[in-house]
Amino acid sequence: MDTPARPTPLLVLDVVGLTPRLLEHMPHIKALGQSGTRASLGTVLPAVTCAAQSTFLTGTMPSEHGIVGNGWYFRELGDVLLWRQHNGLVAGDKLWDAARRAHPGYTVANICWWYAMGADTDITITPRPVYYADGRKEPDCYTRPPALHDELTEKFGTFPLFHFWGPGADLVSSQWIIDATRHVMATRHPDLTLCYLPHLDYDLQRFGPDDPRSHQAATALDTALAPLLADAETEGRTVVALSEYGITRVERAVDINRVLRRAGLLEVHTQDGMEYLDPMASRAFAVADHQIAHIYVRRPEDLDATRAALDGLPGIDQLLDDEGKKAHHLDHPRSGELVAVAEPDAWFTYYYWLDDARAPDFAQLVEIHRKPGYDPVELFMDPHDPYVKVKAATALARKKLGLRYRMAVVPLDPSPIRGSHGRLPADTDSDDGPVLISSTPHAFPGRVPATAVKSLLLELAGLG
Repeated sequence: MDTPARPTPLLVLDVVGLTPRLLEHMPHIKALGQSGTRASLGTVLPAVTCAAQSTFLTGTMPSEHGIVGNGWYFRELGDVLLWRQHNGLVAGDKLWDAARRAHPGYTVANICWWYAMGADTDITITPRPVYYADGRKEPDCYTRPPALHDELTEKFGTFPLFHFWGPGADLVSSQWIIDATRHVMATRHPDLTLCYLPHLDYDLQRFGPDDPRSHQAATALDTALAPLLADAETEGRTVVALSEYGITRVERAVDINRVLRRAGLLEVHTQDGMEYLDPMASRAFAVADHQIAHIYVRRPEDLDATRAALDGLPGIDQLLDDEGKKAHHLDHPRSGELVAVAEPDAWFTYYYWLDDARAPDFAQLVEIHRKPGYDPVELFMDPHDPYVKVKAATALARKKLGLRYRMAVVPLDPSPIRGSHGRLPADTDSDDGPVLISSTPHAFPGRVPATAVKSLLLELAGLG
C-alpha cells in the first residue's frame, strides 16, 4: 500500500494591519507577492482580530462561529468579557479538523493566533500572564506541550508581555514570536504553522497609517521577518501572509455609553467613590470595540428609547437592527440588540462615567480584562501628568522587589488616537484594506473573501 504523500508545509503569517499601501515599506513581504500571488482580501463585520481570525479558520461568518467581536456581554454571567482565550468559544469545523480528515496525522502549530487555549493543535504558544495570589501580574506564556515553555524561555527569555500591549508595545514582542516560530519549525516541523504578528497594530493606532513612524514600524517588522521567510524557503514551505483589516485614520472619539447614561438608560454602582458599569441593571449599554459597538438592550420596550438616544449622534454611521445584523452576518445571540458602526473617521470609547474623578481605578491601568470595552488609549502614557514617568519608575521598582504595584499611567483623554478599524472597507479593492499574499504563483485568481481562506489553505497544502 502506497504511503500518502506529505502535504505541502505551510507558514501562515497574520500580519495585523497589513495593507497594499504599507507593502511599499516592506520589501521582503512585497517581493513574496511579486514572485507569487497577491490580491485584496475580504474581511468581516466587525473587522477585528477575534472575529476575522475565527472566519479564516472556520470558513464561516460571525453569525455561525459566534465570535461577534473581541468580546461581548455574557448574558448568562451578567458580565462584559473581552479577550477570552478558550477555543471552545469558536463554533464550527476548524481548518485543522478538515486537514486531518484529508490527511490523518496532520500536525499544526498555533503561535499566538487567538483562541489558542483548548484548541486541538499539536503545538500551542499563547500569551498568558502569571496572576499571583497577592495581585501581582507577571509576563509569561502558555504552551503545549508543557515542556516547550521552559525551552522557549531559556532560549529567548520570558514572553515580553509588556511589549505585546500597553505603552511599551513595540517590535520586541513580535521579534519573540518570530524567534519562537523559527524554533518550532526547526525542531518540530509542523505541517501547518500559524504565526500572529501584532507589531503594525501599535503605531498605526497611535499615529495613524500615514505617519512616518508607522511606515518605520512596517519596515522594522519586514526586516525582522526576513530570517523566518528564509527558513520557510529552505524548508520548502509555502508562505501565506494575510491581514485581518486595514487601519484607517481617525480624528474623533464617540462616548456612546455616556450618551446612553445621560438618557437614563445606563446604570452604574459606586464603591469607594468609584463608578462601575452595572450591566445587569442597565436598560441599555454598549460594548465598544474599535469602530463597532454592540448595544445590549435589556427589554424590548426599551429599544425605541435607545434608538432615540443615539439617533443623529455625531460619529455613528449606521445603527443595525435585526435586519441589519442579518444582512452583515452578525445575527447571533451574542450580538447586541443593536450594533452601532462608526463613521470612517470615528471610533467608540467604553467610557461611561461623567466625571473623571469618579472613574474606576482600572481606567488608568492596562487592564484588558476588567474594562467593559476596548481601550486603545492603553498604548499611551498620560501626557498631561507631569509625574507619569516617576509613577512608572516607582511601580517598576516595587515590582522588582516583589511588591504589589499599580502602573496608573494611562490617560483618560482619548484624543491622541489616530488610527482605528472595525468597519468594512468602503472600497473592497482599497489600498488601505486587507491583503492576501502567497509565495505560490497563480494561487488565486483575484479578490478572496474571508470565508474562502480556510479552503484556500487546504488547497495550498495539497488537501483541497
